[in-house]
This record gives sequence, structure tokens and C-alpha cells, in this order.
Amino acid sequence: MSTLKDLYVTEVAPAMMKKFNYNSPMQIPKFDKIVINVACGDAKDNSKVIDAVVNDLTRITGQKATVCKARKSVANFKLRKGMPIGVKVTLRGERMYEFMDRLFNVALPRVRDFRGINPNSFDGRGNYSFGIKEQLIFPEIEYDQIDKIRGMDIMFITTAKADEEAKELLTLMGAPFSK
Repeated sequence: MSTLKDLYVTEVAPAMMKKFNYNSPMQIPKFDKIVINVACGDAKDNSKVIDAVVNDLTRITGQKATVCKARKSVANFKLRKGMPIGVKVTLRGERMYEFMDRLFNVALPRVRDFRGINPNSFDGRGNYSFGIKEQLIFPEIEYDQIDKIRGMDIMFITTAKADEEAKELLTLMGAPFSK
């Protein structure tokens, strides 16, 4: 079985070169990184929440998650500077392609009433972001072992200069965009 990285080299890059008439192979957009972020505001009351989220995200990605702390105090949210409020993982290289493969082929099809991901969630610079409502769609997470259903944001950072190039790159890699 070939990986998504092999697919990129053998099929995606030549197709992109042909479609967008690049002069050099270095102009072909590539994936730079994937960032997965879980915000947990209830962590300010219960410190065990962060540990559970770090554990879940580490299991899903295969890489240790980093705790994000508040940059400034906000009295209305009862938040102090330095309090843990989220968890993130940045994937690069082989782990990035492995996660992308599992996301597109295993996790997203498990979403109830899944009709595809929104094709309009590009940021204007060739990066794509979307959210998932529950971590249970990943096969690594067992229903009995979670304390609460949490969502996450997934961002695909590419070297594409325009959204059209990034969309074509994601489509050729197997992203299930809705029609």
C-alpha cells in the first residue's frame, strides 16, 4: 500500500504542474504542517481536563500534545495569565501524511450524516481549516475511556499562494469536499 506522500510525488505533483503551468517543480504547492487544536475552557476549574485532552490528542496523532496557556488575564472569564486553556499538536513529515490518510479515509466517513467538508474554509493564503464536533470519530479513542465529548480544529498549512491551488492540492490528496 502506498502512502499519501508517495501519492503526492507520483500523481499529485505532476497533475498540479500540468494544471497550473508551473515552470519549475519548486513552484508546486506542498503541505507544510497540520495543526490540531483543542480548546478547553473548563480546564480553569478542573486541572484533570487538560491531562485527559493531552492523552486523547496524543493517542490520535501519535505525537505528544503541547499545553497552551492564557497570554493575558480576562476578569469576565475568570481567567488568569498562565492558566492552561488548550492543547495543540503540530504534525510535520511522515506523521502529517499518516494523520491525513487516517482523517480522510477512516475518521471523516465515520461522522454521522457526513456529506463532505466545506470547500469555502480557505483563508485566502492557501491554508484550510475545519472543525470536528467530537473526538470519537477516530478509532484510537474508545467511548468508555473519555470523560467528555470535545471538538477540535484542524488546520492544513500549505505553501500554496492561492486558495484555488490549495483546494486542488487537497482534492488530489483525497479530501472529501462537499459538492
